[in-house]
Parts: sequence; structure tokens; C-alpha cells
Amino acid sequence: MTPSKLAVFLTVLSFVAFVVHSCEPNCPTPAPPVSPSPPAVPTPPSGSGSCPIDALKLNVCANVLNLLKLNLPVGNDQCCPLLQGLVDLDAALCLCTAIKANILGINVNADIDVSILLNHCGKTCPADFTCPSN
Repeated sequence: MTPSKLAVFLTVLSFVAFVVHSCEPNCPTPAPPVSPSPPAVPTPPSGSGSCPIDALKLNVCANVLNLLKLNLPVGNDQCCPLLQGLVDLDAALCLCTAIKANILGINVNADIDVSILLNHCGKTCPADFTCPSN
């Protein structure tokens, strides 16, 4: 090693030693590492298999369903906001309840109609779902 490189090396080494020990005896203790907390995940409703919505409010879904069946554009959709906070199973059961009570003015192909409305509202009809018979 050449004398100039040795001098640079020793200068850097002494500087590092000075910096490392310059806070003695009052060096701050390093803070323990903070692990990031996991993001808050909202707990979805349980999918209890019941309808928390008054079925009479779902009468607005009749117009939406009729427009969908006629392949017409749905304008002011008031049906989907009613189903928005529900898990798919509860939304399906709400629509079944409304159809069975004939609130929607239809009573044929209830399972297909439920699937059409759920898909329109961005929900998925649970696999092998059929409206309860009672």
C-alpha cells in the first residue's frame, strides 16, 4: 500500500472511531425496531343467512329487474345501494324473500332473477344457491 493510501485509510479509520465514540458516555440507546401494525381489515357481516333489510324496501328492484330482462339500460338504480352492505348470501336471501312475498310482482324463475340482480349489483350468487322454499 502506498504511503498516501495508507494515510487516507488511517484518516478514515480514525474519523470513524471518533464518530462512533464521540457521544460517550451519553449515547442514546437505540429505539427497539417497530414492526408495522397490520392494516385494519373491516370484519364483513357473518353471512348469517337472514335478510336484515325490510323486504318492502326491495320493491325498487322490480324496475331494475324488468329493465335488465329487456336488455335496457338501468338509469337511477336504487336497488344496488340497498344490497351494498350485505354479503352475497344475505343479499340473495333478501331478494328471495321479496320475490316469495311477491313484492317484486314476479314469481317465476326466482333463482334466475336473484342471480341477474346480484350480478348487476356486483355480487356473486353463491354456488348451487336456490331460494328457500319456506
